Amino acid sequence: MQTAFPAAATGGPLNLLRRAEAWLDDRGRMAWIATMVLSFVVFWPVGLALLGFMIVTRRFKGSTFRKDGDFRMFCRHRNAGHPSFNRAAFRSSGNSAFDAYKAETLKRLEDEQQAFEGFLQRLRDAKDKQEFDSFMDDRARRAAQAPEGEPQA
Repeated sequence: MQTAFPAAATGGPLNLLRRAEAWLDDRGRMAWIATMVLSFVVFWPVGLALLGFMIVTRRFKGSTFRKDGDFRMFCRHRNAGHPSFNRAAFRSSGNSAFDAYKAETLKRLEDEQQAFEGFLQRLRDAKDKQEFDSFMDDRARRAAQAPEGEPQA
């Protein structure tokens, strides 16, 4: 007797889930993520279960990024002290002229960044000083307008 569901003929729903898992594994991490997002859209508890499964089985650790957890493309200057960032930024390309140009450009960019951050700090300080001076002027004006017998708030 043949059933209407091929999963029942091949071993049941558990086998179907295993085949789906193998199919997604063959297509990579992006297939897992797309499936998870789609399941959140269709029925959020299934999406949540799939997310938990992906975390427990470490499906997020795929071959898209290197094994050492190299996420440098998402890093900014805050992570400049991180060893992997320094290795990538100052690794030799084999071309001495390019390496000299790269080192000079990186130094120039670091100097510009420091100058810009200094400018922003001076701008913040000036704004703070202006707000403080305005507060003190208002306070002095209110004190001058208040009658002698009333206490100040």
